[in-house]
This record gives sequence, structure tokens and C-alpha cells, in this order.
Amino acid sequence: MTRIAVKVDGTTYEDEVEPRLLLVHYLRDRLGLTGTPIGCDTSNCGACTVELDGQTVKSCSVLAVQADGGEVTTVQGLAEYGEWHPLQKAFHERHALQCGYCTPGMIMAARDLLRENPSPTSDEVRHALEGNLCRCTGYQNIVRAVVAASGQEAAS
Repeated sequence: MTRIAVKVDGTTYEDEVEPRLLLVHYLRDRLGLTGTPIGCDTSNCGACTVELDGQTVKSCSVLAVQADGGEVTTVQGLAEYGEWHPLQKAFHERHALQCGYCTPGMIMAARDLLRENPSPTSDEVRHALEGNLCRCTGYQNIVRAVVAASGQEAAS
């Protein structure tokens, strides 16, 4: 067992974990943050995307011990004062989810994009989200939602 301390969505947690425990399992099973889904366990789908120290990572490819001393933000940590993050609102308003399984990872990847490029074109959104799969093929509405959240309603 290895002792870790990690700040998740603004709260610091200290735990003993198996050195091989994946971050996604730590978030879900230990902390009860089930908003980060387990999609594939191979880092192919992106459903489990979170932020670790300001960088998006697929939490099924990161060990919990690698987050020791770090800060993790999950999709559940985006809302502030009971208000959804603009991306969460846009996904809801633009019907950018069907089954919803990919939504947390899409939102986290889109957040990273908008931080780097606050005014992306539709093509730039598509390129930025290439590592995240939507099995329901809701890509068009996902792109529209990201563009809407950027404040550029026009591009599609």
C-alpha cells in the first residue's frame, strides 16, 4: 500500500492505495465520483477524461499514485455555486448527448480546447475531440455545443 494525498474537485483526500490502482477506479470506487465513467480501460474512448494538474488525461491510463500531491478536476467539479459550467449548459441546451456515456470526457476535452483556443471553428473542435468517442454518433450536436459555449453560435 502507498499513501497518497490528492485534491479532487477542491477537496483534499489522503488514502492508502494499491500502487497499481488506476485513477479512474480511485475516483469512482474510493471517492464515489461516478461522473467519470469507465469506458474501455485502454485509453481509446476518452470517456474517463479528467484534468490532472491542469492537463487533460484519460484516467484509465494514470495510476492513482501518479496523482499524489496533485489536483484533479472531474466533470462533477465544474459546476460552481450550484450553476452548471457553460459547457455543461451548452451540452444540455444543444442536445449534445444521447446515452450520455461519453459526455463527461467530451466536456473535459472541450474545456481544455477552449482554454487553449477560446474561439475554435467547427473543424478545430472536431480535431480537438478526436481522442473521444461517441458510440451514439452525436458528434454534430457535440460540436455545436462546444461552439456555442465558446460564444460563436454561427459556425457548424
